[in-house]
Amino acid sequence: MSTVSHPNLLVEDARINGYSQPIVVRSFRPRARERRLSIILYFHGGLFTAGTLDETNPACEALALNVGAWVVSVGYSLAPAFPFPNAVEDAHRALLWAHSEASGLRADKRQMAVAGHDAGGNIATCLAAVARDRGETGIRAQVLLAPLLDPSMTRVGRDPAQRGPRLDALAASYCAYLPTFTQRVHPYAAPLESRRLAHLPAAFIASVENDPLHGEAEHYAASLITAGVPTECARYANTTRTGIATHMPALLAASGFLQRHLADG
Repeated sequence: MSTVSHPNLLVEDARINGYSQPIVVRSFRPRARERRLSIILYFHGGLFTAGTLDETNPACEALALNVGAWVVSVGYSLAPAFPFPNAVEDAHRALLWAHSEASGLRADKRQMAVAGHDAGGNIATCLAAVARDRGETGIRAQVLLAPLLDPSMTRVGRDPAQRGPRLDALAASYCAYLPTFTQRVHPYAAPLESRRLAHLPAAFIASVENDPLHGEAEHYAASLITAGVPTECARYANTTRTGIATHMPALLAASGFLQRHLADG
């Protein structure tokens, strides 16, 4: 069922089997194509407890058109009703679904990437680790826009002035998504706690200048580099943590990164 009208894209929703319940995925495909499409799975923000497919439309449209990709926006299950590992396992099922549908849509399952904003950035990089460990499908690149990476919140700036309603809401959301302590250090939920970062796909990480969480994104970039993962990191000053998902300079940089890493080799 088509849900978004766009002159240059075919946009359709589909319902697939998730980990605990059916989930909806939204497909963005360029109408004009000269070659097989790359595949990008995209995950919305919302602190693991909110967010919708609709808010991903600008980012997915930009990536589909600029990269020449089939972009699949994943409506993963939300906490607290569906805590960890629901979101990551929903993401994995969406990955397998895209892999199985690729040939029929003239998409290349050898050229797969993941991307996400906020909580979606966490899910994207954790899915990359799941795919690496399970070995069913290969992911070649990941794009993380102001990702949430540290459920312990120990790397948030120590300045008390940075504490406030936003960080209180983040702490409550982490508790809803990860209700037990062991989950908060699980490598599929807490990337900054992982000691197994080698062999993850190449990464583009965008942080935001005025965001108190920009340090954890940049720390993760440094950890990936140390682990031998090709990584690019950029901090953007003229946007916000929410706005980075539609910030055209960041989306164009991410598109260029994906074009390089998903090119035919």
